[in-house]
Amino acid sequence: MSQNPDKPHSSEEKLSGLEDGQEESLDNPDQFIRKRIRQSAPGSHRDDTPKSSPPRPVSIEELMETAKGVTNMALAHEIVVNGDFQIKPAELPEHSLEKKVRDIVHKAFWDCLEAQLKEDPPTYDHAIKLLGEIKENLLSFLLPGHTRLRSQITEVLDLDLIKQEAENGALDISKLVEFVIGMMGTLCAPARDEEIKKLKDINEIVPLFRAIFSVLDLMKMDMANFAVSSIRPKLMQQSAEYERKKFQEFLEKQPNSLDLVTRWLQEAADDLAKLRCKMLPPHCSGDGATGGASALCSTAVQNQAYLKLLKWDHVNRPFPETVLMDQTRFQEIQLELEQLLLTGTVLLVTFSAAGPALVDMPGFAEKIKTIVKVLLTGMHLPSFNLQESLATIGEKVCAEVNSCLSQHGFAPFSAERETGLKGQIQAVANPDNTICKLIDSRIEKFLENYLASSHQKSLPAVPGGLGPIQRELEEIAVKYVRLVNYNKMVFSPYYDAVLGKILTKGESQLVGKSEES
Repeated sequence: MSQNPDKPHSSEEKLSGLEDGQEESLDNPDQFIRKRIRQSAPGSHRDDTPKSSPPRPVSIEELMETAKGVTNMALAHEIVVNGDFQIKPAELPEHSLEKKVRDIVHKAFWDCLEAQLKEDPPTYDHAIKLLGEIKENLLSFLLPGHTRLRSQITEVLDLDLIKQEAENGALDISKLVEFVIGMMGTLCAPARDEEIKKLKDINEIVPLFRAIFSVLDLMKMDMANFAVSSIRPKLMQQSAEYERKKFQEFLEKQPNSLDLVTRWLQEAADDLAKLRCKMLPPHCSGDGATGGASALCSTAVQNQAYLKLLKWDHVNRPFPETVLMDQTRFQEIQLELEQLLLTGTVLLVTFSAAGPALVDMPGFAEKIKTIVKVLLTGMHLPSFNLQESLATIGEKVCAEVNSCLSQHGFAPFSAERETGLKGQIQAVANPDNTICKLIDSRIEKFLENYLASSHQKSLPAVPGGLGPIQRELEEIAVKYVRLVNYNKMVFSPYYDAVLGKILTKGESQLVGKSEES
């Protein structure tokens, strides 16, 4: 059965108009929804996956309607969480059939226009139609208060008058085009001033018309992005309800669409209970499981679940449904943290080997971070060789250490110390490396503390040993917690409902065990 812990009542935002031209991250919604339904089917997971009502047969019409809902929800989500979101023109692949057909049609049109203008006397049918389109575009850029500009455009680009002038051989196309360019310069964003300037250098009429329409397309894109940035604050207030409503509609069509979420939260609760049990005094070990589980709360389990997303196996395990739209973002944060972990470990090893001489040396840590970052570029690609890269990093770090020591009057490393430092850096590739595991646990603890105190404006204190990477860690943490908090805002009713059952069931089982003992 579908769950509906929070049924929003606000009206749906009219966002469908923004879908035209939106190419990024929303391709193939039909394929996306089919994949999601297939992954959510009970038979596609292990036997320990929570069972729900079997999915009913879905018609093509229902599937398409669901796909549209998911697309709308993804678009609203992208606008809200991505501050750099922009609508961009679709770019066809270089050798695609669509691009070839478009180029042929465009060339035929402009060739026809050129042929008409070269007739004696010239024929202006196509040119007048283009002027009409330009007029409509210019008027679309105006705000209600632009009365004077509206009057100017309407008066100069009066198509009836232009037709009469053409019939009487008195039409001056160059004069009209000059007015159009001037008006475009008045209405365009400052970033387009250079394009407007280039228009004034084009003397032939057909290439000039083509260039004008190209710049008008850019201006329309600017206007659309301005509209997006303008509605973002208002959309932020309503997007949580909007996304929750769309997800609820999806859930009603596919009742098993919280299976992955249930499994994800159950694992987080189990992990947290085991962790609490380990922290109990030894004399409490007899009923430690009971104490660990009874101390769990919904917020703590949710935070633990979000931390699990930073260690996710994206290749072999499907992502929970409620965070699916942000899977790419969570994966990017995960990769950034993995690279930062290696950087922090190399820095700690280097500072330990060099002693206090280099710890406070200005710019030294930044130089090492730059070396590590450059040489770890592409570390998540299958072709990347971590051992070779760490060997190169060892060579570069030792050279930088000796250079800095010599510049500040210290003795450079001996061959033996260099060999030791290089060996320690190469040992970072070992998953069981003690220093690497220490840095990893401290990074996780910092993120855990930040999640727990995310309502506070100030960041928690950075654990010892993470000072050299504090700035990078805080930047990642801010991005990560913003993503988590928004996801909580949208889906917390569903999480509370699922966790209510998980925690109640866990406490009931533990109480039963206690009574038996």
